[in-house]
Amino acid sequence: MKVVIVGCNHAGIAAANVLLGNEKNEVVMIDGNSNLSYLGCGTALYVGRQIEDYHSLFYITADEFKAKGADIHMETFVNSVDFDKKIVHATDKSGKPFETDYDKLILAEGSQPIDLHLPGSDLEGIHFLKLFQEGQAVDKEISNPEVKRVAVIGAGYIGVEIAEAAKRRGKEVLLFDAVDTSLSSYYDYEFTHTMDENLKEHGIELHFGEFAKEYKGKGKVEELVTDKGSYPIDLVINAVGFKPNANLGKDHLKLFANGAYVVDEHQQTSDKDVYAIGDCATIYSNALQQVTYIALATNAIRSGIVAGHNVDGTELKAQGVQGSNGIEIFDYKMVSTGLSVKAAKKFGIDVEYTDYEDLQKPAFVKTEENEKVKLRIVYEKGSRRIVGAQMASKEDVTMGIHMFSLAIEEKVTIDKLALLDIFFLPHFNQPYNYITMAALSAK
Repeated sequence: MKVVIVGCNHAGIAAANVLLGNEKNEVVMIDGNSNLSYLGCGTALYVGRQIEDYHSLFYITADEFKAKGADIHMETFVNSVDFDKKIVHATDKSGKPFETDYDKLILAEGSQPIDLHLPGSDLEGIHFLKLFQEGQAVDKEISNPEVKRVAVIGAGYIGVEIAEAAKRRGKEVLLFDAVDTSLSSYYDYEFTHTMDENLKEHGIELHFGEFAKEYKGKGKVEELVTDKGSYPIDLVINAVGFKPNANLGKDHLKLFANGAYVVDEHQQTSDKDVYAIGDCATIYSNALQQVTYIALATNAIRSGIVAGHNVDGTELKAQGVQGSNGIEIFDYKMVSTGLSVKAAKKFGIDVEYTDYEDLQKPAFVKTEENEKVKLRIVYEKGSRRIVGAQMASKEDVTMGIHMFSLAIEEKVTIDKLALLDIFFLPHFNQPYNYITMAALSAK
């Protein structure tokens, strides 16, 4: 079978690895970028010099795929797809036309940063942050001693992480968002407020509930104008969010409300010979119990594996996702899965929640080795099934969120969680574990 994969980052790589395991498959990989497998989540770690070598942010090369038997074409831009004749039309970096037919097509077009298209957007010193090249450009600016004040627009994960990175490099950092707190898409106010305080304590100037309106400068950005003021700046990093990149099939395939390709549990689109994976496709949320859109690298990899097996002839159904995620800023860690109370209300799900806060270990353990942990469990009123959880601490409690992710997938109720067999040893936790206590405290 001849399979063409358009897009060679996490989702496309995962699909290719599956298909190349069968020597009967002819796999053609096409990508417009000059590199692949870049772990963009590590950009802020490099910019902040928490890691010294960006090369470790790549995990596979084009040459390694060639060695596996793939026909790979980098810096080759797909212009169109003839879905009736099953032909992909592209152009390589020299401008030479390239085309290939296919039996099955896998679209892994990814996503692109949201551009606010503000007046002055053409000035130098205004950057997005997704590709490796963009990360390198931001790092070059941060390394310039003349760049003293950095404005970050968007206080989601990427915005908060790059704000921390710039601060670690000695810059004055102003963090802007239209809503009234950071990380609002993932956590409730009781958690985001704590992160906001953490950011302020480390010298980041917060401007929430504030809309960016215009950039000003002579050739290079010198000023950011919002609906509440004007700020002198030397660098702008846009981190407003992402939208699906679904250009090739938008006139042929069924689309979701936000423009992503609608796929079934096999990653198959409305065209039986075309599959879509990663950020350009929809995904099933076990918390919502409906199709939605969640752009995460982990989701992209899982969708690539599912598509690869189904194209190869082995049926594999996606199990749905919870949108599990996490962040660490100035040693403060937050993780979440499923729905926050705010998100549940947005989607019309009637929920209750239970909160609990306690030390990770018994009180007799030294303070410097024992941090407070904050936990919220969100559950549906009628069914009492768990639909979300949030955890925060300076202690690394992040593995706990995986249990809640599985609980959502398996429709575990808050009542069943109350008597879960959780071991106790003072080296690790408390005899009355905060998970148990939170569940017992539920209405």
